[in-house]
Order: sequence, then structure tokens, then C-alpha cells
Amino acid sequence: MTSFEDRKRGFEGKFAHDEELKFKAMARRNKLLGLWAAEKMGLSGDAAQVYAREVIKADLEMPGEEDVFRKVRGDFDAKGIEQSDHQIRRAMSEMMAEAMNQIEAEGKA
Repeated sequence: MTSFEDRKRGFEGKFAHDEELKFKAMARRNKLLGLWAAEKMGLSGDAAQVYAREVIKADLEMPGEEDVFRKVRGDFDAKGIEQSDHQIRRAMSEMMAEAMNQIEAEGKA
């Protein structure tokens, strides 16, 4: 029975670890996306960092990533920035891959 309990604890530990990494990757992706969007809107320095934090906070509104997309889409529309929905979603995917690479590299260091 102990081997079953050990396996159960192992799976629970792996699940918790994977969820933590997923959360970190999403937050990192949102920061990278926020910095990308800030650059498109002509923001730099502290203003870009503040905007990136706003994008991170937007992800806490609802489950999923639609709240982040709506934030960036709305801000681009308000500023007259020409980016299609596809371009924004592609940037979100690219930033997620970059976030995962960064977190993986940090884990190896």
C-alpha cells in the first residue's frame, strides 16, 4: 500500500509543480506581451513597464487568456494601432514560447 501512496504523492507533487510552472509562464508571457504592445504604442522605459504590469493584472480578471487579448485589443484600438486579431494572438503564442524558454533556461542555471 505504501508504494501506491508514494506514487500518489509523486503524481500530486508533479501536478503542483507543473501548475506552478504554467502560472509563471503565463505571467511571464503577459509581461512580454505587455512590453511588445507598449513598444507598438510608442511607450518605453517606466511607462512600458507600467503597461506590462497592467497586462499581467488583466489576466487575473477571468479564467483563460481572453481578458489579456481584450485588454491589448482595446488599447490598440483606442490608440489607433493597426494590429489584426491574428497578429495579437500570434504574438501571444510567440511570447508564451519565449516565456517557457526563459523559465526552462533559469531552471538549468
